[in-house]
Amino acid sequence: MEMEGLYQCEANYVPLTPISFLERASFVYGKSPSVIYGDIVYTWNETRDRCVKLASALSLLGINRGEVVAALAPNIPALYELQFGVPMAGAVLSALNTRLDPSTLTAILQLLEPKIIFVDHQFIQIVLEAFNLMSSGKPAPPRLVLIGGKNCAIVPSNTLDYDDLLSLGKPDFKIIHPNDECDPISINFTSGSTGKPKGVVYSHRATYLNSLAVIFRYDMRKMPVFLWTVDMFRCNGWCFPWAVAALGGTNVCLRETTSEVIFHSIVIHKVTHLCGAPILLDKIANSKSSEQRPIPTRVDVIVAGPLPPSEIISKVESFGFDIHHGYGMTEALGPMTDRTLRTNDDDNDERVRIKCREGTHSILMEDVDVKDTKTMISVPSDGKTIGEVVFRGNVVMLGYLKNLQGTQKAFNGGWYRTGDLGIRNPNGDIIMKDRASDSITTKGEIVSTIDIEHVIKSHPFVMEVAVVGKADKIVGEIPSAFVTLKEDCFLSSNDIIKFCEEKLLPRSMVPINVSFGKLPVNSTGKILKYVLREKAKATGSIHGTNGHNGISNPSQ
Repeated sequence: MEMEGLYQCEANYVPLTPISFLERASFVYGKSPSVIYGDIVYTWNETRDRCVKLASALSLLGINRGEVVAALAPNIPALYELQFGVPMAGAVLSALNTRLDPSTLTAILQLLEPKIIFVDHQFIQIVLEAFNLMSSGKPAPPRLVLIGGKNCAIVPSNTLDYDDLLSLGKPDFKIIHPNDECDPISINFTSGSTGKPKGVVYSHRATYLNSLAVIFRYDMRKMPVFLWTVDMFRCNGWCFPWAVAALGGTNVCLRETTSEVIFHSIVIHKVTHLCGAPILLDKIANSKSSEQRPIPTRVDVIVAGPLPPSEIISKVESFGFDIHHGYGMTEALGPMTDRTLRTNDDDNDERVRIKCREGTHSILMEDVDVKDTKTMISVPSDGKTIGEVVFRGNVVMLGYLKNLQGTQKAFNGGWYRTGDLGIRNPNGDIIMKDRASDSITTKGEIVSTIDIEHVIKSHPFVMEVAVVGKADKIVGEIPSAFVTLKEDCFLSSNDIIKFCEEKLLPRSMVPINVSFGKLPVNSTGKILKYVLREKAKATGSIHGTNGHNGISNPSQ
């Protein structure tokens, strides 16, 4: 049957873009608070006007459609406004990690080639060092817009002030919408835990859909109050800047995140949601009694990454937090699976254990699977067969900036190849086992370093742990553990090994080498396992030294 009389036009098709959420928020929730930062409070009308003037000012400065605008700032109102203002000018935002070193920042700026970079006064020195490294090559350093610190004397003479820039903008500027919803809206960088950071390009379409997915996934109701404990430079704040606007909620911005600030903000502003890395749970659980406040209502906490021991999870929940555990990556715009409790998960130990699974995929992620890495055939849902976690759908990156080979490799076989290993349970839940590059093969069997780390970290004296493989002529690889102890705690390598044995770890998973000390991390706090593998090579096949945070323990 032919369908006559149908066609696509402006009346029934508009390219999807999350900047439309701000326009609607201003219309529907205009006088409601949009952004709170200390004593500063903006309404949705004011935030919309500021973003439009920002877009106008960028156009006056010569920023054209598709050009890159960079930003280096903490979770302050200006960075929130840039999430809308830059794409409203037709440009592409790249919010950068505030913990980058000058050489890495230089490499990223050379890749991005931005015309303008917005910099908070707190980070001006590192940017000037990067500019100095760029001065002898191409491209030239971008023009600098300083956020705060208006009288800073060390900046270039052509530096603009953020508030002065806004004053140049016209409030009636015509917002530039994308010609195609698959046009780029932002560029986010991977953490570089296994090598050089890659520029991950997001589209207007993917961010629009993922913002809606966030709302569904975490059951966000109208006008939520979101506390900014996750970095906005991390996957555009997991798309929460746009999701909160869609619901007419309130953004509580923070320059620094401490347990005292978290509790205080929740009570004062009646926070409903916050999210971040699992260390956020440690921070809350280990807060001092003087910092804690009774929480008036339940608060949803979304974390992505390896969870701390169940004792930490239970303690955080006892304060009044509901924990959601997600799994994802920059290429998936943040967490793309989530573990929610089932109605029959009544037993506390079982409930906490189930939370540690990665769960099922987002409503707008088309499919997630675990496949044999060579045949790309789905592994059986038996809870033990290990394969590579793959996914595909409408909330996936466009690709890697200026890296066609990397993009093609990532999408090989019609799926995004995560490089992560996992299993699928009979009920369909996915449980992560390791990065493919981090797993250990002993006598032909894949051993999960995550499982070993989870056991060791459950020791009350252990703060952090990382396990890597060390080559062995007989079995292939053996586990080597690197442990950071809590302050004033003492353990020997034999203590760690005995603890693993008592927890009934199979012999192949018990570390042969145990070393103590501070773990190497990158600018986002991820442990650099490739550095630890080099250290493991240098160790002998005997147990490591006794330790107290890397210091020999005379009491052992």
